Amino acid sequence: MRSLLGLLLTIAFAVGFVENVVSAEPSDEAQTSVSATDRPLSFNRDIRPILTDRCFACHGLDANTVEAGLRLDVREAAMEFGAIVPGNAESSEIFLRITSDDDDLVMPPSELHKPLSDAEIDLVRRWINEGAPYEPHWAYTPLPRNVAPPSVNTAWGENWIDQFVARRLQDASVNPSPKADPTTLIRRLSFDLTGLPPTPEEVEAFEKDHSNESYERLIDRLLSSSRFGERMAIYWLDLVRYADTVGYHGDQNVSHSPYRDYVIDAFNSNMPYDQFVREQLAGDLLPNPTIDQLVASGYNRLNQTTEEGGAQPKEYLSIYFADRVRNVSQVFMGATVGCAQCHDHKYDPYTAKDFYSLGAFFADIEERGKYSQRERPPQIPVPNEEQQAQLDALRLKVTEAEASLESITQEQLASLPEWEARAIESIKQSKSQAEEHTWVDDQLSTGGTKSGEWNHVTADQHPVHSGETSRRQTGNGVIQHLFTDAKEPIEVKANTELFAWVYLDPQSPPKTIMLQWHGGPDDPSGWDHRAFWGDDKVGFGAKTQSWHGHKRMGDLPEAGKWIRLSVAAADVGFAPGKTIHGMAFTQFDGIVHWDQAGWIETDGFPSEVRAALLVDMEARTKDQIKQLRDYFVEHDPLITEQAETLKLARAQVSEFEKSIPTMVISRAVAPREIRILHRGNWMDESGEIVQPAIPEFLGTLQTDNRRATRLDLANWLCDSENVLTARTMVNRLWYLMFGRGICSSFDDLGGQGTFPSHPELLDHLAVEFIESGWDIQHLLKQIAMSATYRQTSNASPELEALDPFNELFARQGRFRVSAEMVRDTALMISGLLVEEIGGPSVKPYQPEGYYDQLNFPRRNYVPDQGDNQYRRGVYTHWQRTFLHPMLKAFDAPSREECTAIRAQSNTPLQALTLLNDPTFIEAATMFASRIMREGGTTVDERIEWAYRTAVSRPIDAVIAEELRTIQTEHLRHYVQEPDLAKALVSAGEQSSTAELDPVEWASWTSVARVILNLHETINRY
Repeated sequence: MRSLLGLLLTIAFAVGFVENVVSAEPSDEAQTSVSATDRPLSFNRDIRPILTDRCFACHGLDANTVEAGLRLDVREAAMEFGAIVPGNAESSEIFLRITSDDDDLVMPPSELHKPLSDAEIDLVRRWINEGAPYEPHWAYTPLPRNVAPPSVNTAWGENWIDQFVARRLQDASVNPSPKADPTTLIRRLSFDLTGLPPTPEEVEAFEKDHSNESYERLIDRLLSSSRFGERMAIYWLDLVRYADTVGYHGDQNVSHSPYRDYVIDAFNSNMPYDQFVREQLAGDLLPNPTIDQLVASGYNRLNQTTEEGGAQPKEYLSIYFADRVRNVSQVFMGATVGCAQCHDHKYDPYTAKDFYSLGAFFADIEERGKYSQRERPPQIPVPNEEQQAQLDALRLKVTEAEASLESITQEQLASLPEWEARAIESIKQSKSQAEEHTWVDDQLSTGGTKSGEWNHVTADQHPVHSGETSRRQTGNGVIQHLFTDAKEPIEVKANTELFAWVYLDPQSPPKTIMLQWHGGPDDPSGWDHRAFWGDDKVGFGAKTQSWHGHKRMGDLPEAGKWIRLSVAAADVGFAPGKTIHGMAFTQFDGIVHWDQAGWIETDGFPSEVRAALLVDMEARTKDQIKQLRDYFVEHDPLITEQAETLKLARAQVSEFEKSIPTMVISRAVAPREIRILHRGNWMDESGEIVQPAIPEFLGTLQTDNRRATRLDLANWLCDSENVLTARTMVNRLWYLMFGRGICSSFDDLGGQGTFPSHPELLDHLAVEFIESGWDIQHLLKQIAMSATYRQTSNASPELEALDPFNELFARQGRFRVSAEMVRDTALMISGLLVEEIGGPSVKPYQPEGYYDQLNFPRRNYVPDQGDNQYRRGVYTHWQRTFLHPMLKAFDAPSREECTAIRAQSNTPLQALTLLNDPTFIEAATMFASRIMREGGTTVDERIEWAYRTAVSRPIDAVIAEELRTIQTEHLRHYVQEPDLAKALVSAGEQSSTAELDPVEWASWTSVARVILNLHETINRY
């Protein structure tokens, strides 16, 4: 029989049968190959790319590094120098240098190995002889308004887009390609607008009626699908470098998923792009921002961060600063402002001052250079609709319990005078006087093991409360002295009260003082019996709420006098019958004198309550009145019963809130000072202080002398006169619909970028985008309705040779879909796909041990179970340093930086992933079960059904024969190896051998594995 190696080779061949999948930037020769050699020269199109690539690094915009004083980016400077003599190339120094045979004179210098080609030299000659005209860089020129599309003498075309394309095709003497067939069109549209293939039923319906009206309805249906937002989010999340981890050092998890859901919802609701931009850059600065707008502002916090112990906070703040400038300029401006971090940009008019002024807009964001473990404040909870409804119901219970408690408290307080009278009588009639027991004074009375510095001082120079000495303790941070293993432990009773005397130095008081008690070897809580006064600086036992292991007692006691600290044993977690074996005297900073400490068996009242009761009512202070009221409220049975009800209700809210995803957000604080850093050195503080400002050559913001904000920046980006924002976005939308942009450098519309193949079309699209109200779906529909979009992707040999990179758009593009879509397609075909919008990121199957090198902390990857295992790829947990292997194999980026276009590779590893990744094995198994249940009764019927289900078209005879052979031979193999068959079809959660013959099922699984690996399955035509 055919070996499994043969199957692998078959699949690898099927996947590798690629006409032109590996991406490449068009070369200069490629650009000239589609242009007529006798057309008028354009400086931006023909000359600027040569100067940028060969000359501007030394003779360009960075005035500080200009060689020999020659600037070629300014016409007047080049003419004054003699480098250019308009109309006379032979007298122009630049031409003489680029044609010189002398290694000492030739430019660019021979050691750079970047000589001009003959075609480029000819372009420079023609340009100079034609007068050497310069043009402003195309991306920085105003968008032309009220310009009609070109008039073209052709019957081809569906809308105004086609007129621009047709004009370029006529200039190149090229005809457009024929219209694609209906099956290809619906499959193309489905991938482009939803990221998923169509169902066989959808294909059949469109094949029956593929009129223009039906085609338009198809576009509208796909744009209105919730899948649209998920498909668009995949691309947007690449741009903004969204991930579920922090990136640096331990690459710990951080909660960003609500931002991802915001993006999906924004695209699905067709939020205007200008609003989309404003909410992300400055959602927190909008009037009365909603939760969604605060979540959107989390865009500013998507950068990598660190919690490495040795990190320098100031250094990392400068790293975050530069990251933010790079991303904002690339995402919204298509600009490489990041190149001006250390010096003025060498190819664009961005200066170092522009870099730091742009970053200064974000100096108001509350952030830290180094974060504590797993915290990235500020953060907010972001419940979905269902969670919000549950939370509202739980909070209503809290409100009702609070109202009930208030009502009961007021009723019971009416009996407070009667209770006071009974309490006073009880104290007076008490036969036993409270007996005080000393544990620690001038010496450790109990015996035991000491730890820390017991520094006894005398009364001649220091305050002493009892005996001859006190214990002076001083230091920075947390300092303590303690003892354990007391030979005479305290036996706790119902009324045991623990105490210690303390004196705080008035000149150097501590920030916190704390008493701690140890429960001995039989107490699992150990030292988790603590009470503290003052700031919460000692972290022992700290939780979000006060508890017996970290009991908050109030403010620091008055300094300069001896104060008795007393704590009921019950308040620090000691029930009657327990024993206490040790005590610690702890402080944070400052100077403290500690003295007598021990315990007392009281008459049931705390000492301060007893003292207040024994004072005449008229003579009581406000504090004593409050102490008595509080004690009564805390001990009245009816009040405490209702208080427990309230406590339970609040606990339920608190517990539920833990299940709600949180999101890091932007919060404006007083902006920090921003200076220009010489050569980007974060330690150099000699640079000029800058204020928030847009790049100077693009204008200035009118803010009436107030400091500009992120909202001002967002408003400028979305201004209808902004030359970059609309051009950048429409170029990317075009890319999503063709596989290449009108300008192929998606993240750089500047000097190092490529000249647009159709500059007038790009500008017209940008104007249309703005004037439509920044309507993304409107623009995508315009593109989809065009005849240009509907062309076949099949190119004739002549067209392939003339225009290998499809700059003319004389055909459609063909390319492998993104990594997430490869996985989604397999899940959808198999019937496993679970379509649910939003929620925390999910964890599909992943090789065991893949995270072994992840530390701080070490992590054990546990795949999700149930529906979460089969969610769309956009929801997959994105671990920056250890990206999911399947996503990585199919060129998904780590998202450490902005990715405007993913690489497109075609490797054997991809075939192996599709064969061996547990997700694809399970998908093949379940697809096979569908083939057997839904595909008919004969082998041929099933093969035809399976192929049409996966690739949307009827199967060719040669492919059908190949699949028939695979099924037959593998059936024969698994008949002889039934255990192998059972193992194969048992893969994954959903597989089961209960209903189908495992041997036949395994043979059809082999067929399904081949089909899911086909080039046609994972590519868009």
